[in-house]
Amino acid sequence: MADVIEVGAARGDAPPPAGRTRRRGATERGHRATPYLFLAPYLVLFLVFGLAPILFGIWISLHQWDLQLPNRPFIGLENYRDLFSSDSADYADWWSSVRATAIFTVLSVPLLVVVPLGLALLLNEKFPGRTFFRAAFFAPYVLGVAVIGLLWRFLLDANLGLVNRLLGAVGLPADTPWVTDVPWAWVSLVGVTVWWTCGFNAVIYLAGLQDIPAELYEAARVDGATAWDRFRHVTLPGLRPVLLFVLTTTILASANVFGQSFLITQGAPGEQTRTVVWRIVDEGLRNYDVGQASAMSVLFALLLAVVSIVNFRLFRYRED
Repeated sequence: MADVIEVGAARGDAPPPAGRTRRRGATERGHRATPYLFLAPYLVLFLVFGLAPILFGIWISLHQWDLQLPNRPFIGLENYRDLFSSDSADYADWWSSVRATAIFTVLSVPLLVVVPLGLALLLNEKFPGRTFFRAAFFAPYVLGVAVIGLLWRFLLDANLGLVNRLLGAVGLPADTPWVTDVPWAWVSLVGVTVWWTCGFNAVIYLAGLQDIPAELYEAARVDGATAWDRFRHVTLPGLRPVLLFVLTTTILASANVFGQSFLITQGAPGEQTRTVVWRIVDEGLRNYDVGQASAMSVLFALLLAVVSIVNFRLFRYRED
């Protein structure tokens, strides 16, 4: 420090005052702390309502945690072993719910990715009434699952439902068991879900379409590209990040289906449409076995995490 002052003195420069140096250091530390101050409210909420419940759920899954019993002994991985042991009472019901969830996800996700994309492409064109149709397709999404479930439960009733009445009026079978037999129960659940939620995905696609520069389409037309060529070489590459987002969120939402099957099919026929989330709710809130329900939740969350990671690795966006 003395050498610096001597050099400065030799050049005729006065050394900076000590107070100014301390203030500058405090300012720099304040600037470094500013982002963390802005993040602090979210981090507190995440820790309290996100991370803490996750850790507590994992802890519960390692115990025989029955709400009706005072003692909750530690049993390690026994709850997880029961889900993979064919001798366990929970084995058959658990894997039946996994199968039902997988069927619904496989049937609904392709439709909820492709149909909204088609709607977005149509609604992105200029035509009279475009704003009205955009609002009309999005409108069902603002309704709660309870409203949707009860509404379609009555509409699809085999005896009194409006759907069978309309089918009978045009000469088609009027006794289709939409909510009490398969495969019609799956047709009902998937169809209602697509009608209810496709408007949200369409809005996401619309936002992505409007971010694609119009100059790319003009250049493609000048080069003689057809509509299919423009879609394949301009639209799809431009929508790749949006497609990844829509695909991932749709898989997660479909895998977590509960309200539709609970209200529309009520698990029928038998328990063939009873999903994983429904099974977890039953195990924890009806059978009071919170330890087993927590193990199911943790295992299901890990499965969805693996699916999401694979999805991101397969379809992740790379800058050209």
